[in-house]
Amino acid sequence: MSATDYCIVYVTAGSAEEAKKVADAVVGRKLAACANISGPIRSVYWWKGTLHDEPEMLLVMKTRLEMFDQLKQAVLEVHSYEVPEIIAAPILAGHKPYLDWIGESVE
Repeated sequence: MSATDYCIVYVTAGSAEEAKKVADAVVGRKLAACANISGPIRSVYWWKGTLHDEPEMLLVMKTRLEMFDQLKQAVLEVHSYEVPEIIAAPILAGHKPYLDWIGESVE
């Protein structure tokens, strides 16, 4: 596999507890090799005509690109937001042993 067969998936959550729930759902099902949870971060965004400024947690998950749809579905099953952020960004290059570990960890 090449580096471009892998991606990083970003998901925000409204609390540390929800972020952990999402991470457990995704990594527990081997849809991602790992999920890093950081925060709180500060998110400023428009929602239904109102400007919001809210604390959130950020998940950064590493997986194979082919797993994105299944990972997205797992997030949607446990996430509380009406429209959660679920964004995949391609990995263009990476340390081969680490990429191999991602590939071996994801089923």
